Formats: sequence, structure tokens, C-alpha cells
Amino acid sequence: MHDAGVSAGELAYRVGVSPKQVQRWLADARLTPHARNRADAARALGVDEDMIWPKAVQDRVKLGGDREILRTYPYRSACPSTVWADLTVGAERELLFAGYTNYFLWTQIPAFAGLIRRKAESGCRVRFLLGDPAGEVTRQREVIEDVPLSVSTRIRITLDELAKLGPAEGVEARFSAAEDAVNHVSLSVFRFDEQALVTPHLARLVGHDSPLLHLRRHDDDGMFDRFAEHAEELWERAVPVSS
Repeated sequence: MHDAGVSAGELAYRVGVSPKQVQRWLADARLTPHARNRADAARALGVDEDMIWPKAVQDRVKLGGDREILRTYPYRSACPSTVWADLTVGAERELLFAGYTNYFLWTQIPAFAGLIRRKAESGCRVRFLLGDPAGEVTRQREVIEDVPLSVSTRIRITLDELAKLGPAEGVEARFSAAEDAVNHVSLSVFRFDEQALVTPHLARLVGHDSPLLHLRRHDDDGMFDRFAEHAEELWERAVPVSS
């Protein structure tokens, strides 16, 4: 805190806790804050988390097949917007947004349109896999969700935003094939080079209320590869939006 020039009050504000809570962290090294608070505190101070709470980091080191799982969230909405933004900014080769509607990206990631345009211009492949707004699975999903902002409306919001980009070379968009729509609507895969955010959709819940996995590729045929291959298979059979 001294090196960063950040007071206890300032750190508390940035992390979203009370100043007393920060004082308790300072007074008792045995206290281990919530994982999200640890990450926010480390970011605010400009250091790695293991510098402040090494035991907490060591305790979550994984050695088995689950080591590709970096973080889990009970709700997609619990994943900080900074995670989405940082992953998008950091991608250099591959951005694949294979959510069924994808519309939330423009509100989740600051200046998203300009960001993906710059990514495409720098040589990064940018792809959007969408559900067909006029498809039968879309209609059925609207009945199941029964929310004011319908599935087809959310897809059309994304199409409108993509249209605003104009002819951006390197940005592709497709509708999943009719035979793949059920598989697509039940699982969203967002790929950022060797990392991915994956959301399995639960029952009638909309995407932001469903759980999310943050994955990083480590081994061949691991968790990352399995989900990436699923998304690629859907993409290969998908229909270009322009058609």
C-alpha cells in the first residue's frame, strides 16, 4: 500500500469493502479475504495476488485435469467486466463469441465496437456465432424464458451493432445451423486465444443467471480443447449472416 501510495480508505473504496475490513486484513495475516476481493485488491495495488496472500494462492494450485479451470462463477453476471475486457484486449489471434445472442458484450465491455475493429485490423480473427432470430429453437426459448427482452430481440441488437461496424475485414458472423440450434442455445463458448469463458445454460434461466467457467488451455484434449472443438464444430456448419 505504501509503495502504491494507496491508503486503507482508498483501497477499501476500490475493492468495495469498509475501511475497517482493510484494517482487519492488515492486523491479522491469517485472514483470507474473498477471492474477488483479493483479486481487486491486487489489481488496485499493481501486484500479483500471491505477493499479498501467498497461502490462498498455493491452496488453489491444481495438479489434475481441473488445472485448466482458473475460476468458476455461480452466475455469469458475477464475472467482473474487467475479466471480459482484459481477455478481449489480450487476444492476438482468435476471438470467438459463440453465445446464442451475444448482445450483452456491448454493455459488458467498454467501447467494445472499437475494440473488436482494432483487433480485426491488427490481424486477430473475430467471429460471432449467433442463433437464428427467426428459428424454431429461438421461438421455443422465448416461451421458456418469458422475459421482456426476448431472445430474437437480443440477437437483432447484436446484428444491428455488427452492422454499425461496416465492412470490417476480419469480422465474421454466422447463424448456427438449424440442426445445431439446441446445442448452441444450451451452451455459450467465448474464446480468447488460449483462454475461454463457458456458460452452460440452466433450464429457463437467461445467460447472465447461469454459471460460468473461466478456462485456460494447458493440455491436449483437456477442458479447453473440448469446449473449443464444440464451438468450432458449430461454426463449421453455420450459415453466414449475409446469406
